[in-house]
Amino acid sequence: MRTGIIAYKVGMTRIFDENKRHVPVSVLKVDNVRVVGVMTKEKNGYTAVQLAAGTAKEKRVSKPVLGHLKKAGSGAAKAIKEFRVSQDCLLNVGDEILPSHFVAGQFVDISGLTIGKGFAGGMKRWNFRGLEASHGVSITHRSIGSTGQRQEPGKVFKGKKMPGHLGVENITIQNLVIVEANDADGYILVKGAVPGFDGAMVCIYDAIKKPLHKDLPMPASLKKAATSAAPASEAETAPVAEAPAAEAQVEAPATQEEVKE
Repeated sequence: MRTGIIAYKVGMTRIFDENKRHVPVSVLKVDNVRVVGVMTKEKNGYTAVQLAAGTAKEKRVSKPVLGHLKKAGSGAAKAIKEFRVSQDCLLNVGDEILPSHFVAGQFVDISGLTIGKGFAGGMKRWNFRGLEASHGVSITHRSIGSTGQRQEPGKVFKGKKMPGHLGVENITIQNLVIVEANDADGYILVKGAVPGFDGAMVCIYDAIKKPLHKDLPMPASLKKAATSAAPASEAETAPVAEAPAAEAQVEAPATQEEVKE
């Protein structure tokens, strides 16, 4: 089981496939997703990786969290999320995950916080059909109707679908398809809509109800650290032979007679 990834919803747009068909896609930004913690079976009783995403001002992060991030060699982050993984998919602290962690054509599950819509009635919140438009119904066309029973038990059961607060719930949309993963620009295109407002954080996982794609990078697609001192080639390291004095072509200084002329 591979790790998921943290991304930020940018918005929606559309692309055209090879058959010139319109495909609506959600644009997800992957911003500096790095590993800041590793949970092992021996030490913690389970295996997981802790990821941080984005950058933030230190004053906006609590001191315990900031200390934990600095211990991992990371600055302040916008979000921290833990993902359960199998033993063979554990990563190292400091690893940075790229958008190519997911490949085109792969099925994924995306979870996020839905948009808050305030207080809503039964028709909008639960898709009730409402009352009749005529036959004596007056002013109550959008009401939910009866909510209770007869004299026994004489109460409304808990969990009854009624008007109330709508949105701001953590939901998961399953079996969405990855259209493109771009490492250069740091974004992922997903076919369809994902939960959350523009700028909201979402978590992307491998789909649990679909088989894994055959081309998935294992255990993850990681950014390769640039080597500070690359070995020089033989031509660069070979000593430069000085030219003999006789072969050196140096322009002689002009004489006084040549200067006067």
